[in-house]
Amino acid sequence: MGRSAAVNREILRLALPSILANMTVPLVGMVDLGVAGHLDLSSQGAGTAALIGGIAIGTMLFDLLYWNFGFLRISTGGLTAQAWGAGDRKECAGILARSLSLALAAALFLILIQWFFVQLAFLVVRCTPEVETLARSYFRIRIWAAPATLSLMAFKGWFIGMQDGVSAMITDLVVNGVNIVASVVLSLGIPPVGAAAPLWKGLGFEGIAWGTLAAQYAGLLCAVSLVLFKYRRIFTECFRDTSLATALRSGNNAKLFSMNADIFVRSLCFIAVYVGFTMISARLGDVLLAVTTIMMKLLMIFSYFSDGFAYAGEAMTGRYIGAGDGEGLRLSVRWNFVWCAGLSAVFMLAYGLGGVPMLRMMTSDPVVVDAARAYLPWLLLMPLAGVGAFAWDGIYVGATCTKYIRQCMVWAVAAFFAVWFFGAFFFYPDMPGSLPGATYEKAAHLLMAAYFAHLLARTAVLSAAARKAIFSRF
Repeated sequence: MGRSAAVNREILRLALPSILANMTVPLVGMVDLGVAGHLDLSSQGAGTAALIGGIAIGTMLFDLLYWNFGFLRISTGGLTAQAWGAGDRKECAGILARSLSLALAAALFLILIQWFFVQLAFLVVRCTPEVETLARSYFRIRIWAAPATLSLMAFKGWFIGMQDGVSAMITDLVVNGVNIVASVVLSLGIPPVGAAAPLWKGLGFEGIAWGTLAAQYAGLLCAVSLVLFKYRRIFTECFRDTSLATALRSGNNAKLFSMNADIFVRSLCFIAVYVGFTMISARLGDVLLAVTTIMMKLLMIFSYFSDGFAYAGEAMTGRYIGAGDGEGLRLSVRWNFVWCAGLSAVFMLAYGLGGVPMLRMMTSDPVVVDAARAYLPWLLLMPLAGVGAFAWDGIYVGATCTKYIRQCMVWAVAAFFAVWFFGAFFFYPDMPGSLPGATYEKAAHLLMAAYFAHLLARTAVLSAAARKAIFSRF
């Protein structure tokens, strides 16, 4: 019982800061959508649904880019946690140096190919001209945050691997806090103070992108400051006898390359699901595109909270494997699932009682709110399907078993598209062109069912492989 209590305290020590920081992540998305949904339509030349759709498509474009580089956080976190557990502080410093150099090189590449990427993306993504114009405007501004965004992935993974949830939390809070304030002020302007006219009218829709850009660089400055303040000694000792060039070439580069390749495939699978979801939504018209975008934002709230325990599982799994502590590994996995299951129950209750008020927080458009009501039951089902997927993700990352993470996402993609295309073929044999207007609402339910199936597949595959991949080491 004593060891279990210690493991639970460690889980909470690592998870609670991440949960606190992640609480602001959906708030950022809600604020962005809320700002778009409350802009002065006469000054924007677009309706509310188109403005929300512009945010949805613009955000999707960056997910297409950045999910491909998810290995910067995942591989950094898993390898750092195992190096920390083994007591190799020099390798911990070297891992961060290698990850940051890779992040900056990748950011430069993304900036160079930005025009080609957008042109190619809109050959595939179908949406109304109004939505496309807004999404292009959003992309042109936010792309210049790429160096900060990719570097922050490396920093976050490193903080988690160092068992330092507080530094990761502080960085996230800075990013999300600045994002919220800057997006509101830069978009809507500064309201009047005892005067008839506002002090500043703001930039309108483009202010949302400028706010995100400012937030990313504020977070990068914060992360660098934390490393210099808390970990200066580790880096001083690392580079006292080793040059930066040597540190970049040394370490377990073969393992890093293998992990990055697996996670790259995993990211492509995530993109396939996400793009498929968004492209199908865009075919249903601006109103249902806005509805599905809002529903996914609400569904993601649960995942952001679950990520807190996933990060705790990642840090503790890597540390116990690095230290050769089989009992600690088993206890951390068991109790992590207990906490995740409890969180799932809490969110099912929250969605059941607060679904409609959440919708109204996202938009003031009564048409969008009324259309979204029919899809609220999916909010109750998603935590049941997702709890295992999110919990296992962190554990497998900490164990650096990325091969299984890759395989599970391949199955998840297959499940998503199998449900969608089978359902479309069975219920809508005339699907290849535009959907008949009367079937829009039912097709959106089928889309939500496909996303539910992808979560179930992730949970099932990772659960089946756990004995061999995780516990057979001890």
